[in-house]
Amino acid sequence: MRVPVSRAPAPLRALVALLLAWLLAACTGGQEPVRGGERPAGDGAFGAPPEIPDGAGLPGWAADLGFAADGSGFALLAECVNDPAEPANGFCRQRIAALDRGADRWEQRVSPLPELRGAEGVSARLWVLGPGRALIEDGGGDEPPHGWFSGDGGRSWRAVDPRPAGRTPDIPAGGALTAECATDPGAPPESCAREVLAVVSPRDGRRRRLVAQPALGAHPRPAAVAEPDGSWWVSGVEPGTGRPAVAVSRDAGRSWSVSRLPSAAAAPHGYTQVVVGPDAVYAAEMGELKGGEPVKNPLRALHRSRDGGRTWERTWTTGAVAEPRSLEGLPVPGPGGRVEIAAQSSGYRSADGGRTFRELDDGSAYVRRTGAGLLREGSRCRYEVTRDGVRWAEFLLACGDDASVGVP
Repeated sequence: MRVPVSRAPAPLRALVALLLAWLLAACTGGQEPVRGGERPAGDGAFGAPPEIPDGAGLPGWAADLGFAADGSGFALLAECVNDPAEPANGFCRQRIAALDRGADRWEQRVSPLPELRGAEGVSARLWVLGPGRALIEDGGGDEPPHGWFSGDGGRSWRAVDPRPAGRTPDIPAGGALTAECATDPGAPPESCAREVLAVVSPRDGRRRRLVAQPALGAHPRPAAVAEPDGSWWVSGVEPGTGRPAVAVSRDAGRSWSVSRLPSAAAAPHGYTQVVVGPDAVYAAEMGELKGGEPVKNPLRALHRSRDGGRTWERTWTTGAVAEPRSLEGLPVPGPGGRVEIAAQSSGYRSADGGRTFRELDDGSAYVRRTGAGLLREGSRCRYEVTRDGVRWAEFLLACGDDASVGVP
């Protein structure tokens, strides 16, 4: 006799519910992004960094690299052969490597990118859009843009139409944020009169214009990845004054709050880099410096907020001599007022929120945000990742035949 589920004993009902949940997960593959994109702080957001396995033996060098929040990732590899006597004989092979969630090694996967001939440089860009999902874009300028999307860890790729595909009310989990030309789709920023925010979808790799747009002038500059507390940040200028300002969304792009930075500069604004730490938000104001030796990526000022970006304090104003005077990528915030700056020729650390700095011994490095944490690239093929600005996990990637690079 069949017993209706509604009248079955509690242990049987629990078993049936567990079976149904397992079947649902199997049908969806466990990778379908959910709406929202929020990831609350405290859920490992500022905990220990993920352990990334070494990939020193991968061919060539890493032209681009990115990670999802679970530590899985993709790498765009390039291996070039140059002929100085006959540049036309040179070529570059472009490959893809992927790190699956929980895997102990990187794997080479199918690459949709063509082999480059002659003196063509590697120009492809990699977007990691969540576990097992990525978009590769190439072309633009004089070349027509091309895009390829993978939802299975790089095992297969399908062509993606680079043109915007409508609008979206929010940024899905795993999605990325970028700026698109509103007046001439596909035009580069330098020739575009007005830009708007667009979302790179983790479902199909298509770009969709975000419905809610922050009031930040004609050229907003978004961070591509959400911060550890789930917030999204965009820099620009305050309409009417042209003063540096930033906008933050805490509901996956459905609404934005704008705040002006207490900048002291009178010259035209460059751009602002925002990073969220365990106990403060930092905004690095970039732009041309007056006086002193010229530097690359000049840092004008460092601003700190201890209320999530509602109010700001300018803790560092760059002068003609005192370092740091430049910034490679993002500041690295830590707990208790700790923040590090990777400058052009050295690294600097502050223990008081950026009021004073001391020089470090380990030199400079480029820092950027990924889903797995802040990624620091030091010497060739050496990388480190951190979530709290203190603990770093090191790994090697695509060291080629460089015998001078040893495995720790």
